[in-house]
Amino acid sequence: MAEASEARPQGAAATGADRLALGASGRKPRSLWTDALKQFRKHTLAVGGVVVLVLLSVMTMIGPMVWSQPIDKIDFAVSTQGPSLDHPMGTDDLGRDIFARILWGGRISLAVGVAAMLVAIFLGTMIGALAGFFGGFADSVLMRFTDMFLSLPTLPLLLLSIYLFRDSLRDKFGQTLGPFLLIVALIGITNWMTVSRLVRASFLSVKEKEFVEAAYCIGASRSAIMFKHIMPNVLGPVIVAATLAVGSAIITESTLSFLGLGFPPDVPTWGQLLQTAVNFMEIAPHMVLFPAAMIFLAVLSINYVGDGLRDALDPRKTTG
Repeated sequence: MAEASEARPQGAAATGADRLALGASGRKPRSLWTDALKQFRKHTLAVGGVVVLVLLSVMTMIGPMVWSQPIDKIDFAVSTQGPSLDHPMGTDDLGRDIFARILWGGRISLAVGVAAMLVAIFLGTMIGALAGFFGGFADSVLMRFTDMFLSLPTLPLLLLSIYLFRDSLRDKFGQTLGPFLLIVALIGITNWMTVSRLVRASFLSVKEKEFVEAAYCIGASRSAIMFKHIMPNVLGPVIVAATLAVGSAIITESTLSFLGLGFPPDVPTWGQLLQTAVNFMEIAPHMVLFPAAMIFLAVLSINYVGDGLRDALDPRKTTG
């Protein structure tokens, strides 16, 4: 009887502890990323942006294999023709199918945006992390280096660099890969500064937390503290910045192509299509409308996704 009476309180205590661990609802506590996903789903425009981005990505990846029209087929009999069943987005001044060229060029435009974002995020994260973690002299040097890049005129620097290196890279890597590598590198190198300042500020805040001091006390190395303990806690702002950087890179590539210093004319990126269509705006407005609509939809969707991520990763708005 005594053993049974002792077992009952122990069982009751265990049940109470389990309920405390599981929370008032009786379910396991959700992680911060689960709460962020729940909050993101409440952002209607962000969810719509994800849907549009997925559709654009699928369209540009699979579309050229489904749509049989070649991108370089010249047919002067149908030049500057408006949308029709044979050419859903019309034809350009040489009779080439605009829909096929938009599908094919979308691959490059989106790839430039993602690749340039990765370069900018990597540079900005590393420089900001080093400055925020070590502080002192390293922080001063790295931040003055960042200020120097912020003071440079971005567009003239891009135009000059492309003018100097475009031909050599094109001869070495090819008509498409050479300009792609150059444009991605230049856009990434000229867009990391905001990310760097953001990461630095987050590091300065997080490195003063108690769990970082505890990591020091148990003998964790600086690299472990930097990348295993602090870095995961600053990924939220970095993810938001990365999302918005994709849209900025797409607009920059379109600007360079529109000015004639992006990809060559036989590579139909969305910006290159606009550059070709500028002289035919009055007689064939569809040549401008559809490439511009693709850029508008892609960048707008990315910005909405960035807004949704910013709200979802904001601790003041995350519930649960």
